Amino acid sequence: MEQNLSQYKIFYEVAKAGNISKAAKELYISQPAISKAIGKLEDSLGLSLFTRSSRGVQLTSEGEILFEHAREAFEALERGEQELRRIQEFDIGHLRIGVSNTLCKYILLPYLKTFIDQYPHMKVTIESQSTVQTLNRLEQQKIDLGLVAEPSLRKDLSFIPVMDIQDIFVSTRAYLENLYLREGSDTNIFETGNIMLLDENNMTRHHVDEYMAENAIFPHQILEVTTMDLLIEFAKIGLGVACVIRELVQKELDTGVLVEIPLQNSISRRTIGFAYHPSNQAMALKTFLEFLY
Repeated sequence: MEQNLSQYKIFYEVAKAGNISKAAKELYISQPAISKAIGKLEDSLGLSLFTRSSRGVQLTSEGEILFEHAREAFEALERGEQELRRIQEFDIGHLRIGVSNTLCKYILLPYLKTFIDQYPHMKVTIESQSTVQTLNRLEQQKIDLGLVAEPSLRKDLSFIPVMDIQDIFVSTRAYLENLYLREGSDTNIFETGNIMLLDENNMTRHHVDEYMAENAIFPHQILEVTTMDLLIEFAKIGLGVACVIRELVQKELDTGVLVEIPLQNSISRRTIGFAYHPSNQAMALKTFLEFLY
């Protein structure tokens, strides 16, 4: 479209009014300015849009065609403005969040409950996916927010810390007793036990693998599990030694359902928080960030 949008607006208002003076009052511009704009539009299109008479102006057949399209366009713009006003008035927006199943269940849900209580008209979409996928979609700005472990290599993302977490190894007391009975009290648990870890595509698994490599821990028997919930449940039924997040099993540790396996060197703590692209100006994201603070 080579013509300035203001020329189409002037054409639209003149066509609706059927009179240049009425359109001038509606647009708060002079009649000569309107006539000049219409003339430029007609020249650029190479045809006449109006026939003039002492009673006003009337659309030509070509003008009628253009008017129908202009009417649809300006009515669509008006509906868009009304929708934006409605969004501002009722705090309506669309917040897109990426998060793993574990972090969604144990960390995100309490935040969402309070947020939705305060902003009941906000639309929220949850993408349940791996941390790697969440970080990639954040960089592509296909989602607004991600609940992830602090991304040390993603300096282009902003990060708001929420809590620190500690990865530990746990099992039932009965499992350990049976293992010591079968293998001897001085057995190396990681060499003789059934070590249960998240699958290799998981960022938590990468973190734990790095720790084990640095500390010369080489499990002989590994059971890979897709979710943290399954790891916890498998550990509780005595299937083996599971690497889990302490904060998620604190109740089981306090009640003795699970016991923590002592490590010579603790696994380094991680920080969980909300990551977002700093150039994202979506109203829903701004609202959520204000809610966090």
